[in-house]
Amino acid sequence: MARGHQKIQSQQKNKEKMDKLKKASGHDQKKAALAGLKFVCTACKAQMPDPKTYKQHFENKHPKLDLPDELKEI
Repeated sequence: MARGHQKIQSQQKNKEKMDKLKKASGHDQKKAALAGLKFVCTACKAQMPDPKTYKQHFENKHPKLDLPDELKEI
């Protein structure tokens, strides 16, 4: 019986330790991915990481609309 109780205590202690480490590291893939999306399509509000991708998106998805000024020079 004593070992069972020790095992539970050890697991709880380890869980608390891992939670603290997880909070301290602070790495979140979703936040990092959203930070990389800097350009927003003016027509549909889709997010793109760079102007080249944004231009390709705009030409393919919105062919009838005029190209925004920010994409004309690319």
